[in-house]
Amino acid sequence: MLLRTAALRFLPAALLLLSACSESKQKNETAAKGPAETMATTADALDSTKAATREPAVPAAIARPNRLIVPDTAYAQDVAMFLGGLQPSQHSDLTPLAATPAWQAFAKDQDKSWDKYRATHTTRMTKWAATELDSVHASSPTIFYPFSGPDFLNVFTMFPTSQTYVLMGLEPVGSVPARSSLENPKLLPTVKTSLWSVLNFSFFRTNDMAVDLKSVELDGALPLMMLFAARTGHQITAIRPVQLDAGGLLVDVSQDTIQARDPSRKSALANSVPGVEMKLRGPDGQPKTIYYFSTDLSNHGLNVKPAPLAFVRSLGPLTTYLKSATYLMHKVYFSEVRTLVLRRSRYILQDDSGIAMKYFQKGAWQFNYYGTYHRPINLFAKHYQPELTAAYSDTMHKPKALLFGTGYNWRQTDSNLLLARRLIPLAK
Repeated sequence: MLLRTAALRFLPAALLLLSACSESKQKNETAAKGPAETMATTADALDSTKAATREPAVPAAIARPNRLIVPDTAYAQDVAMFLGGLQPSQHSDLTPLAATPAWQAFAKDQDKSWDKYRATHTTRMTKWAATELDSVHASSPTIFYPFSGPDFLNVFTMFPTSQTYVLMGLEPVGSVPARSSLENPKLLPTVKTSLWSVLNFSFFRTNDMAVDLKSVELDGALPLMMLFAARTGHQITAIRPVQLDAGGLLVDVSQDTIQARDPSRKSALANSVPGVEMKLRGPDGQPKTIYYFSTDLSNHGLNVKPAPLAFVRSLGPLTTYLKSATYLMHKVYFSEVRTLVLRRSRYILQDDSGIAMKYFQKGAWQFNYYGTYHRPINLFAKHYQPELTAAYSDTMHKPKALLFGTGYNWRQTDSNLLLARRLIPLAK
């Protein structure tokens, strides 16, 4: 969705409110103005014949031990709890801030919002995933979630047993907020506003979120990822800034900064991709790792910095999750990431904004359809897929029910999901 800036993923809150209050399709589509369209902004100007990029070498290893940049994980966990409206630990430096009337009111409001979200989304999604994705869970140690922004919330709900989650988006990586940022009186209203659309409509207002959070010195995806980790019952055990070098190797930022004195490393660092690694202990006590990389996944962006392709290839067989992906992979200038997903995924779970049906190799995939497909909202009308209409109208193989709303057609009665299972061996 070509919108006004490169970080687009969401829609103005006022327009969303109108959409929530009206059943009209016109307002429903206005609510969807958002996700990830930024990546297409510069790419639209490119000649589609220049879309191909070289194949980067697959790294021999993904990571090596490095010292942590953020050793005080107790503080990081307290920040996550504070931002989520949950009481920080008893002896935390944030306890006085959590005792203020403003934070107490914020916490009460957040509890109410999350209770509603659990009733309308989490509980239903968890039940659905436990049944429909049971075999997928058993074969999905790693989840790839392109165009995700900071959305650990939905990917964890869908795939709670996975060990590694690789998220990519245009939003800056960010850092653990300092106490001075948490004291800003604008912080709590801003966090509430930024969460409003994801808790009510299942997706972010990316552009507004970026502007709002920057105004209170929350500088990227990490603070919201921390918040979602806390609200889904996780304990943060480590956070460190990382980056992908030109060959797709995951390296520690501090280590690479030192190595940059070596001239042979400078060219690799010039095309590095910034990221963060967050390690968690799940509600069941099992360890989990989240990676977030700030990167442009258009063909043009991957031609400049191909490291994300190499890194994802090095992860082995994938399960890919696509939601509210702005129909970017319907377009010619996102063919590189689309091809990567189709070649390296054993399973793909997506709404209709993910990969168009025409790109799935015939006979190579089995499809399970859920929910309802009519057509995209008017904003994305040109991405209507007759193939999906035919599939959802098949009286011999009726789609299964979807008991929660997701994506741009966010009402339960209008939402759809597709589970694609690979039938042929993965490409080498």
